[in-house]
Amino acid sequence: MTAISNQHARQVEQLYLENHSWLSMFIQKRLGCPEDTADMIHDTYMRIMVSGRLPEKQESRRFLTHIAKGLLVDKFRRKQLEKAYQEYLQDLPESHAPSAEQHAQMIESLVELDAMLHRLPAKVREALLLRQLDNLSYKEIAQRMNISVSSVEKYIAKGLQACLEAAFEDRV
Repeated sequence: MTAISNQHARQVEQLYLENHSWLSMFIQKRLGCPEDTADMIHDTYMRIMVSGRLPEKQESRRFLTHIAKGLLVDKFRRKQLEKAYQEYLQDLPESHAPSAEQHAQMIESLVELDAMLHRLPAKVREALLLRQLDNLSYKEIAQRMNISVSSVEKYIAKGLQACLEAAFEDRV
């Protein structure tokens, strides 16, 4: 994390003081849980602190709304992934159940994979998932997506490249 200037910290504090109540109501209306709302407000301002960017005064609420909505989407996606993983685990024999640490690591990996996939263009993501999850041939994917086989090849190559970059990103 980079050092944050005193001036930037004071500006974020002012943004917080001016908008905390409003942001709290905005998030509370969507989450319904005071503890989750407090965490989301904290995460919103942490994103601002880390990014180093601040909105113009007249754009403050729009800026905060944009960040908070992104965090809400992330939270919703994470809950969906956790639910799907829990359903998968229910079908496993107890002897194959992961430890709490393995469970947490798997959830984090799934969240990272989901985020990486959602950064891909829609057609690249679709082609990659049809190939990797549905095990369709390039020809079948081309037919399903109504595109050429060469486009499928390009999309899958682009998707696999993104996966490779994501896998080695943390190792550099």
